Amino acid sequence: MFLKKYNLKNKTAVVTGAGKGLGKACAIALAEAGVNVVIISRTQKDLNKVSKIIKKYKVKCQSFSCDVTNYSEIKKIINNLKRIDILVNNAGNNIPSHFTKVKTRDMEYIVKLNTIATFNLAQLCAIKMIKFKNRKKIGGSIINMSSQMGHVGGPIRSVYNMTKFGIEGLTKSMSIDLAKNNIRVNTVAPTFVVTPMTSKFFKNKKFKSETLNNIPLGRFAELSDVASAVVFLASDAASMITGTSLLVDGGWTAK
Repeated sequence: MFLKKYNLKNKTAVVTGAGKGLGKACAIALAEAGVNVVIISRTQKDLNKVSKIIKKYKVKCQSFSCDVTNYSEIKKIINNLKRIDILVNNAGNNIPSHFTKVKTRDMEYIVKLNTIATFNLAQLCAIKMIKFKNRKKIGGSIINMSSQMGHVGGPIRSVYNMTKFGIEGLTKSMSIDLAKNNIRVNTVAPTFVVTPMTSKFFKNKKFKSETLNNIPLGRFAELSDVASAVVFLASDAASMITGTSLLVDGGWTAK
């Protein structure tokens, strides 16, 4: 009886940054749960590989090569979709730098990608979700990918901190505005996860050692740790959870 709440069959999810890393893992995990998936990434070659995996789960998969910061393109994609029940707002990046050495162009790029594009996509998807018949009955779920750095500060991460704290605030406000439509809005906030984006940082032995010392569980998060949290928040098992953050941080922020 309780496990039925995890059944996501025939739902449709949009996942951004789905060509690699977290986005790829989330898209595959949702497909495994029975979700029809719309994957978006800048690189078609990556999308083709992910599509091939997803189709093994006998669900529908549409892929779109698009930079999420291109508002007109992303608007066209979302408006042409027939249905959206779940959004995994995952596309993002980081350019670590000491606060006094942050370059304006880098700061503006990260804000545009991590915050403005996230806002725009959430708004477009929310409007589409609301228009679908019986939305209040069937519900919906928007999951904004945050970070432990949306809860605590960190060295050489001032811009990233700024954007992720912004995502936490956006999520809380969205959850209030969309509650009457039974659309839940939450964040997943991982610690450092081994992905193509973070692997280059871990080549620095000092950084790797210091980072692990900050995680009480003593390990980096796996892609599956984050993807399973996303599937949970997308499902009816989380039907009373909105406006909050699911920390997948191994205890980093508990200290």
